[in-house]
Amino acid sequence: MKAAVYSRYGPPDVVSVQVTDKPVPVENEILVRVHASTVNRTDCGFRSANYFIVRFFSGLLRPKNQVLGCEFSGEVAEVGKSVLSYKPGDKVFGFNDIRFGGHAEYLLVNETDAVTIMPENISYYEAAAISEGAHYALCDLRAAKVAKGQEVLVNGATGAIGSAAVQLLKHFGVRVTAVCEGKHKELVSGLGADEVIDYTTEDFTACGKTFDLVFDAVGKSSFGKCKPLLKKRGIYISTELGYMSQNPFLAIFTPLFGGKQVLFPLPSISRADVDFLKDLVAKGSFKPVIDRHYSLEEIVEAYRYVETGMKTGNVVLKIR
Repeated sequence: MKAAVYSRYGPPDVVSVQVTDKPVPVENEILVRVHASTVNRTDCGFRSANYFIVRFFSGLLRPKNQVLGCEFSGEVAEVGKSVLSYKPGDKVFGFNDIRFGGHAEYLLVNETDAVTIMPENISYYEAAAISEGAHYALCDLRAAKVAKGQEVLVNGATGAIGSAAVQLLKHFGVRVTAVCEGKHKELVSGLGADEVIDYTTEDFTACGKTFDLVFDAVGKSSFGKCKPLLKKRGIYISTELGYMSQNPFLAIFTPLFGGKQVLFPLPSISRADVDFLKDLVAKGSFKPVIDRHYSLEEIVEAYRYVETGMKTGNVVLKIR
């Protein structure tokens, strides 16, 4: 099978398309014939290992799993002898940042992993983009215990995480103020944002309003800058570690004082989470935003584009 392989950490050029062995499912594994994947911040982070902590999960000196791609959609090709939930021919999608494997023509996942049957109303390309940004957003919003009637500001509302957060917040009955570039105002309003701030013409930290949660979906602000935006017991969450990795430390100490605080939830995803997202997609309450498509052979170009930081929503990789 063809796969995008990397054997050392580094820039996009360390990845190349090669012919590798097709995996074989055992016991409770399913073999997915991959139709689509994405290239995203998770893949970029594990490929570059710019954050050294990544190496504790993927290998200190070189990557253990040499095919990235944490998101995938495709068709079940084979199942292990213990598998009961899936059969060959089932259309599935999911997320796996432990084994990865989506940047290849076939991948293995356990039956109990974060994988489920695709909604009937979308394509493989759309299904591949459901889970990465959305599960990060969902994890953070749950940690903040967002509730109907609250007010939330989302900084970076056009990214995979931010665009998912806007839609999830509206599903939860929250009033959303979104921050993005002015040219994307129509897009973000269409996702459900009640108000849109153009960061190119206005400093959102000086908007004069307060919020129950400031969700920095691009990690380009800080608790210090956003603190005036928070209500008395408001919460700040960033998707990045912050300057000098301050956010995890602030998450330990700020809750001790009972006022404005930082949370830094560790992301997780389960079968129940992808089922939840699947139901939202089926009901039309959530739709992944897709920027552009690349073929597997164009994966280096896809990485380069993602790392410009200018993508809107998701970058889809067409495997078939």
